[in-house]
Amino acid sequence: MDSCLRRNDKVIKQLNTNLLPSEAYDDKLIQSKIKKELKLKVSPGEINFKKLKLSLDARGKFPVYRMQVEVYVNEAPPEEKIISSKYVHVKNNKSVAIIGAGPAGYFAALELIENGIKPVIFDRGKDARTRRKDLRAIQQFNEVNPDSNYCFGEGGAGTYSDGKLYTRSDKRGDVNKVLKILVEHGSKDDILYEAHPHIGSNKLPGIVQNIRKTILKYGGEVHFDSKLTDITIQNNKIKSVIINNKNEFDSDNIILATGHSARDIFYLLHGKNILVEAKPFAIGVRIEHPQQLIDFIQYKQKPRDENLPASSYKLVSHASGRGVFSFCMCPGGLIVPSATAPGEIVVNGMSMSRRDSKYANSGIVVQINLEDLTGNLFKEIKNLYSEHNKSDYFNEHFSKKLNTKNILCGLEFQKSLEQLFFLNNTAGTQEAPAQKITDFVNHIVSSKLNGTSYIPGIYSSDFDNLFPEFIKEGLRKSLIDFGQKMKGYYTDEAQIIGIESRTSSPVKIPRDKLSYEHVEVSGLYPCGEGAGYAGGIVSAAIDGQNVAKAIIKN
Repeated sequence: MDSCLRRNDKVIKQLNTNLLPSEAYDDKLIQSKIKKELKLKVSPGEINFKKLKLSLDARGKFPVYRMQVEVYVNEAPPEEKIISSKYVHVKNNKSVAIIGAGPAGYFAALELIENGIKPVIFDRGKDARTRRKDLRAIQQFNEVNPDSNYCFGEGGAGTYSDGKLYTRSDKRGDVNKVLKILVEHGSKDDILYEAHPHIGSNKLPGIVQNIRKTILKYGGEVHFDSKLTDITIQNNKIKSVIINNKNEFDSDNIILATGHSARDIFYLLHGKNILVEAKPFAIGVRIEHPQQLIDFIQYKQKPRDENLPASSYKLVSHASGRGVFSFCMCPGGLIVPSATAPGEIVVNGMSMSRRDSKYANSGIVVQINLEDLTGNLFKEIKNLYSEHNKSDYFNEHFSKKLNTKNILCGLEFQKSLEQLFFLNNTAGTQEAPAQKITDFVNHIVSSKLNGTSYIPGIYSSDFDNLFPEFIKEGLRKSLIDFGQKMKGYYTDEAQIIGIESRTSSPVKIPRDKLSYEHVEVSGLYPCGEGAGYAGGIVSAAIDGQNVAKAIIKN
């Protein structure tokens, strides 16, 4: 199916076509196919095209690519507009403080620069290059730096956690602008048209550093090792921020873009009687399969065609009566330790740009609703600690915090499980408990585990002693259900590794829908995943842009 558009009195054709995997990235073959399908009386070399959409459809007997292109004859496609041409120098202009150098903070900064306002960014972590040393320390030496890790530092949690660009929805804002900015700063341009764009954890750090260079070039400031420790307020209006307990920076407006794991920020706001709210979140495990097995299930090929990417999946189950879903699926990926404090186990997934690991992993997480956070659940957590002979630890750290009157009880519940997973390992390292999924479902401790991508290592454990009942049952029933939806998924070749607990923040910082300001404090702008308004790199970047626009308007 094709259509004709008229642009500047020249006929331009749009074409939807199907391509074999071997054809999808071969421009000469695409030119010949365009000529044939549109019956053009020109040589293939006179045909130019621009890819608008590209998606892989593996539902049929053979996988095919669905491609939409814009066709030009004897004419080059128009060049993309350069976003950076709109930036202005802001060194001596009015400033806005931004807390957090993740996608929300950095894209808010670029939007402010575009509109003549100076961003001054403070991040508790380190720049992307220096941050690598701390990632190596947690991977190889079990050392967790609470201010520099897989969640904290330049680029935020997404920098070294895969670089998937989830959303294509324009409901939140201008997705295409976000993608173009990433391309301008070093990403391949295939993210502009691929249905499931991916940059990769080996590529994204360089892109993030290039964005920082742009911010500095136009007069913005970026400060690392600069942790927000207090906020001063007068007459319900922001006055300044305190950095590292000593340096005060005056600002009428603060963009709070600290990410979903900055628990100290929630404690700070709650302690100053600044309204925060509990919100639903999710907790579960990482499941790891051989990538070759997932490829066979999805593509019906063994081995897969060399022109096909490592296959992925997206699963949802309500077999247990509550939502259980796959999250951040990483084909050809790695499982990484994502703790943000000593004494806890947290796992996450990532993929390099080539996605060439022999393993596939995904979060499989159970929805936690506010009505789940009851006294009976907290008693169950206490009993789990007792079974591990850690009653004294529970009494010291959680007995007064795990109660329904505490607005942060969801956060404390999340913490209690992460620390229980750590205490379960008598070695006191970042080794994570694991169990084959067939053994987990049948209440058997695995006598032998499969290979894994998780560098700190895994050990066999009984997840019955680590999760409350509704999480265990949710996982069990969903794994069986997933095996029915994807034949071969439920197998002893797969194992669960835990705990996957940072899918989203259990706390929301409420803001006005129109002004984007906090509902009680003027000049405080909650932003991104940590505030409860995003769920990935692109949505966080868009939220940063939206907040910046609101500040400009206000």
